[in-house]
Amino acid sequence: MTALLGHGNAWEQWRDAMQGERMHHAWLLAGRKGLGKASFAQAAARELVGAEPGDRPHPDILTLTHGPKDDKEDKKRADGKPFELARSIRIAQVRGMQQRLNTRPTLGDKRAIIIDPADDLERNAANALLKSLEEPPQGTFFLLVTHRPARLLPTIRSRCRTLRFPEIGESDMALLLGELTPDADQSTRDAAIAAAGGSPGAALSFVALDLGKVAQVMRQILESGDADFSKRGALAASIGARPDRNRLQAVLDLARGVLAARLDAIQGDPRALIHAHEELVRLTREAPTFNYDAGLLAMEIGTLLAGVAAASERADA
Repeated sequence: MTALLGHGNAWEQWRDAMQGERMHHAWLLAGRKGLGKASFAQAAARELVGAEPGDRPHPDILTLTHGPKDDKEDKKRADGKPFELARSIRIAQVRGMQQRLNTRPTLGDKRAIIIDPADDLERNAANALLKSLEEPPQGTFFLLVTHRPARLLPTIRSRCRTLRFPEIGESDMALLLGELTPDADQSTRDAAIAAAGGSPGAALSFVALDLGKVAQVMRQILESGDADFSKRGALAASIGARPDRNRLQAVLDLARGVLAARLDAIQGDPRALIHAHEELVRLTREAPTFNYDAGLLAMEIGTLLAGVAAASERADA
């Protein structure tokens, strides 16, 4: 089994197009984050330009992704030190790519431009890219990786052929995690599957973060409430006093997954669950830019879950 599950149909469409007389010049690789779209883009680009197997960079494959945050971080990169990434793909990067398009491909007659993720293009960068998509140079092909296609300009989407990458079913996810994470306990794997929403990459990240105990406490709150706030305290302890941003993001994703799994068991009015889910979506959206206090965030998540439990009890009464 391979971590790149669910790519069969995408490969079939891509290779059929390569064998056709007029291959479309721009492709949108769409699906949840963690489905291997970036890996597909790199492999497909290498096939397109005729690169030999291996990991060596190819001069006719250009990838635009998040660069250093500023000049200070760029110097760290140049010195081989860890550096902080920018939150967006900037217009200067697109302009640099367009300068490359004024020259012919180096080793053949085709060139691939990968933008990963295209969702994070600055507005000006997206407008600049649109000009290249409208008048692509001969032999140039664009692969735009996107986790949220709706964030792209409609004019960009309309110029691309879409390859959709499906979410992975729970049984395949369980087999994959069993193969790739043999040392993880079952509760951690179950928590990862619940949080990942069909994304193998996300599930593997969640296993590494060891969310089994967090998931267990969340389910306890949903099932029996938390009248004395003790479970909310346990939730805060399982999250940790000083979790990093990745762990907090994973906890929020897990809470949404636990709620979604509860939907079928809800009796009567589902408004409490819907409200809780909306609030978790809001918190998740804010997490990349807000500095949350871990304890307060745990209390807020626990209160939302306890509210759903209380609503379920009233419906069953």
